[in-house]
Amino acid sequence: MNTADLGLPVAVPSTALFTDQYELTMLQAALRSGNADRRSVFEVFTRRLPEGRRYGVVAGTGRVLDAVENFRFDGTILGFLRERGILDEPTLEWLADYRFRGDIWGYPEGEVYFPGSPVMRVEGTFAEAVLLETVILSILNHDSAVAAAASRMSVAAGDRPLMEMGARRTHELAAVAAARSAYVGGFHTTSDLAAGFRYNIPTVGTSAHAFTLLHDTERDAFTAQVDTLGRGTTLLVDTFDVTEAVRLAVEVAGPELGAVRIDSGDLLLVAHRVRQQLDELGAVNTKIVVTSDLDEYAIASLAAAPVDAYGVGTQLVTGSGHPTCSMVYKLVARATSDDPDAPLRPVAKKSLGGKSSVGGRKWAARRPDENGVAEAEVVGTGEVPAELADHQLLVPLVTGGKVVAREPLDAARDRHIAARAGLPLSATQLSRGEPVLPTEYR
Repeated sequence: MNTADLGLPVAVPSTALFTDQYELTMLQAALRSGNADRRSVFEVFTRRLPEGRRYGVVAGTGRVLDAVENFRFDGTILGFLRERGILDEPTLEWLADYRFRGDIWGYPEGEVYFPGSPVMRVEGTFAEAVLLETVILSILNHDSAVAAAASRMSVAAGDRPLMEMGARRTHELAAVAAARSAYVGGFHTTSDLAAGFRYNIPTVGTSAHAFTLLHDTERDAFTAQVDTLGRGTTLLVDTFDVTEAVRLAVEVAGPELGAVRIDSGDLLLVAHRVRQQLDELGAVNTKIVVTSDLDEYAIASLAAAPVDAYGVGTQLVTGSGHPTCSMVYKLVARATSDDPDAPLRPVAKKSLGGKSSVGGRKWAARRPDENGVAEAEVVGTGEVPAELADHQLLVPLVTGGKVVAREPLDAARDRHIAARAGLPLSATQLSRGEPVLPTEYR
């Protein structure tokens, strides 16, 4: 079963109103001026990475493809626009038949990016391409922010598994997207069942403090859980006294106890004490899972601790302090007339305050050094230099309005691991620094 194709509560029947009003009013004015059919090129990029970050992670591409396919103006939506007096009748009639029939190129999901990287390129008439700005940015900015945080946490965790547990810390639909992005960035499982259902991400979860508090004694709670879920379950041991809880846990489940979870206190100190106690009780194979408002720095600080897995919530789903990537969607080229064969002309606004952009339809390539390690992100217009032809980054995502790049989520996850491994070693440092690769313009 391909759950991504199901009409689920975590999806919507149309994405057409996931936009800002000025996209539609621009459309109306362009139709009236006669310029709506000019061939146009829009690009998604960011002018800078979040402060101190060394690379970004592209995530949400698959969700963008779904959104483009579902960008339809049905009778209910058109009725809303008509009732509000937002658009005139000719524009509403035009929207009734709207389908994106252009091309979209982009960095494949899971790839890394840098300031100026043309993460996505949308080509079509001005009318059909301008409408997609907000929904594309909404998805890429959120999902890439979460994936970047997940990637940093994955580096900090090393070989230890990471569990995404942030559903209760964000909007219920954002939680599903966050779990998906976390998986792309290197997490292994999620507690969110909607994400598991829709994207086939492995799910985990056992019990909370409320389950222990429900019972008359902690022993009763542990016994009930082990009887129901088996000796391999994970018991939460910090509701009352950790030392006594660990003793009870092993007494109830035996040395075959799967894991204990610690959700509060000095995790470094408590983890060492719990490991020693478990070993003394003969539960040498029982693992230790830690949670409690972790971020990449807290995870790194536990590298020497006897911890086997981490559960992360708030900091993950909020981008670990950077909930957006500040990506923008800018017109970089447009035809000189509405003739389909008219040449493209580079365009760019002139702006002060660091909001300038570079005109022209761009390609991007990552130049390796003699050891095969990336040394620069090269962005240019015109012909791609021969020496960079085999290192281009953009791939076709939509061709003639048809999606051509759907792939399993594991492919994006594997791609990210490979892309990150191809960067200089300093990319994985958690200390603040500049982007690990310079962006060169040709």
